[in-house]
Amino acid sequence: MVIEGTIRELAARIRAREVSAAEVTAECLRRLERLQPILHCAIRIDADRAMAAAREADRRQPVGALHGVPLAHKDIFERAGRPMTCGSKILAENVARRTATVLQRLDQAGAIDLGTLNMAEFAAGGTGHNVHWGDCVNPWNTAHTPGGSSSGSAAAVAARAVFGSLGTDTGGSVRWPAALCGITALRPTTGRISLEGVFPRAWSIDTVGPMARTAEDCALLFAAISGELVDLAPRPLRIGVVRGPWRDNVTHEHNVALEASIAVFRALGASLVEVELPDPGTAFELGDVVVKSEAAALHAGWLRERPDDYAPGIRQQLEAGLRIPAPRYVEAIRARPSVRQEYLAAFERVDVLHVAAHPFPAPTMADCAPRTPGAVDAFWAAYPRLTRPFSYVGVPVLALPCGFAASGVPIGCQLVGRPHEEERLLAVAHAYQTATDWHRAAPKLPV
Repeated sequence: MVIEGTIRELAARIRAREVSAAEVTAECLRRLERLQPILHCAIRIDADRAMAAAREADRRQPVGALHGVPLAHKDIFERAGRPMTCGSKILAENVARRTATVLQRLDQAGAIDLGTLNMAEFAAGGTGHNVHWGDCVNPWNTAHTPGGSSSGSAAAVAARAVFGSLGTDTGGSVRWPAALCGITALRPTTGRISLEGVFPRAWSIDTVGPMARTAEDCALLFAAISGELVDLAPRPLRIGVVRGPWRDNVTHEHNVALEASIAVFRALGASLVEVELPDPGTAFELGDVVVKSEAAALHAGWLRERPDDYAPGIRQQLEAGLRIPAPRYVEAIRARPSVRQEYLAAFERVDVLHVAAHPFPAPTMADCAPRTPGAVDAFWAAYPRLTRPFSYVGVPVLALPCGFAASGVPIGCQLVGRPHEEERLLAVAHAYQTATDWHRAAPKLPV
């Protein structure tokens, strides 16, 4: 099947004329259309445009590392002449006048854009629920959440409907869904990737991140959008293992998977060092203040003029930011440099940190639905606890699969690096994936 394999493998086959871009694009479109009623992972499928681009790719010499590779992206990136909804009703009729810088760079690398993928409304949710465009579900077990807010990206990549996707990450929005759907995703250093043409969630924390089946594929996407080459050659590994409060309330099956992944790094010759990080609660709370305040400032006009056009759970989240005093927001911004230094101190003896990505398996869609506010509150108090602190301090983080829960949904871990050391994270993750098979597993779907 042409949909199997990785971006690197597919790009090589297209360059060698073993398979055509049109053939692969047609197969991805067929799979995406067949899976849509099951997963609700897409918002707009641009079949005609994608096939025209694929045929044009087959007529010319390869123009970049992604030549002919079918991708689709979170519906938060502008493309001139195409609607960009941000998963909302408010922007349902919005047609972009420009193309986001990251999409321009993927175009220059030769990628084929199949359309836009489902997401939490205005990137303000982490469960896959969307009352406007349909609830996106986990392809490994459709009763469970795929995570969010880049839910459609993770589901489509995991389901082999696309080879990769761009998402955005403010509190964990590429890392949760990647971990819950068994794929790999990178949150780059804050400010490393252009946000031109990307609808904001919280402007001082937002970043764009690649999501794909492997770390090697994420490296190709990251190289394209950052404009920098990435070397995945093996290098000495000094990994800091973080436990303490970062493992509090982590389930037994998650701990088993996490310790097994640590054992793999040990077998690869890594030097493993126990390190401490500040309790995640402080950075989590400060990051929460920043996100809610900045989001409320962005949405204040619509909250006054079109409050009923938001889904109830999303509206309550955004309105909460209106009640945060300005001094509290300023305090959270001013505290960031000192908190960042506390986190960076952990790298004095190591190059990379190993941390849990989520404390318990993906809950069911029913358990974390907006109509069950108690369960939703518990979800939001627990899941971002292990991802948002790193967003707040702005360091790069990579999520990768490391096991499965009894419910059949994947388990993931995080690798954390110093600012601007994405290449090291990708190389470490690539080494791990050469020794494991978690990233090769694919959900069984009726297509």
